[in-house]
Amino acid sequence: MSGITESFKVIETGYKERDNDFLKDVREGLAADSKHLSCRFFYDKKGSKLFEAICDLPEYYLTRAEREILVDQAKAIAAQMPENVTLVELGSGSGVKTQVLIEALLLQQMSLLYMPVDISSSALEDSAQVFLDRFSNLEIVGVSAEYQRGLREVRERIKGPKLVLWLGSSVGNFTRLDAAQFLRDVRASMRSDDLLLMGVDLRKDRAVLEPAYDDAQGVTAQFNLNLLERINRELGGHFNLDAFQHKAVYDENEGRVEMYLVSTREQVVAIDDLGLGVSFEEGEMVFTELSYKYSLTEIETLAEDSDFELLHQWFDGKKRFSLNLMGGVCQMKCVNDH
Repeated sequence: MSGITESFKVIETGYKERDNDFLKDVREGLAADSKHLSCRFFYDKKGSKLFEAICDLPEYYLTRAEREILVDQAKAIAAQMPENVTLVELGSGSGVKTQVLIEALLLQQMSLLYMPVDISSSALEDSAQVFLDRFSNLEIVGVSAEYQRGLREVRERIKGPKLVLWLGSSVGNFTRLDAAQFLRDVRASMRSDDLLLMGVDLRKDRAVLEPAYDDAQGVTAQFNLNLLERINRELGGHFNLDAFQHKAVYDENEGRVEMYLVSTREQVVAIDDLGLGVSFEEGEMVFTELSYKYSLTEIETLAEDSDFELLHQWFDGKKRFSLNLMGGVCQMKCVNDH
């Protein structure tokens, strides 16, 4: 990090993802009547690289669609912001899309404070290097924490207006009820003049959605199976990855893509650190991820249920994806008056 330390620092909150978090989740999930593993644990070093590869796949439209919106609408989005806004991002990511918005914000204010919130200090450092190499008038204060704790830290330290950025349609990984509760918690951590800009994937045809989560090259399958490989690496598991298959299916009524790992045979898998063998029947499924899609009405309902006002929406050219600007009642009046 030499050369960028004057413009970059990390606030350590003391939270680290603990090894026993993963062990506990695996123990509870594989002992359940309907087996499940948390998508939270997809993103170890290998999983993160696989996800970056997924984002470049022809079937995976989400990243391209969201970036298209930002490229086309960044100036319009920035124009909705109050003076001297601080940019707060949930998850640091690779920063490719975020840079588009930073550039637009720096066209209308002399400097910008950017505060990414991420559990991983190394992820914060990696993204900071990329950002500061490009923007000389950018200051970065990373917050190493889970999202809610990180937002509380930001609220205590920054008194001026903030834009909270949550890209990538991560809200889809929550059930609709849990999404509303999470956003209520986010709203409670924000001040009255703060805004939220959130990516939300839209409902669309099964023929588009299922290939996005089950690509022809099998990269998403590798990403899903890496959960079992991670159990082998970190918990002394003995999974034969060839004995499991990736499955993705769209439930049109619920408006969600469901991902599973399916046992192709009857088998018992030992996991040394758990001191047990896990039995699988042929065809038994292990649930790994939900990805909810939203209609425009469902986005409005989500905002209302989360104590937000939906101020503005932007879409890509094919209307596959949306960026949604949300705030409180005072922001609604200000935007209408603008």
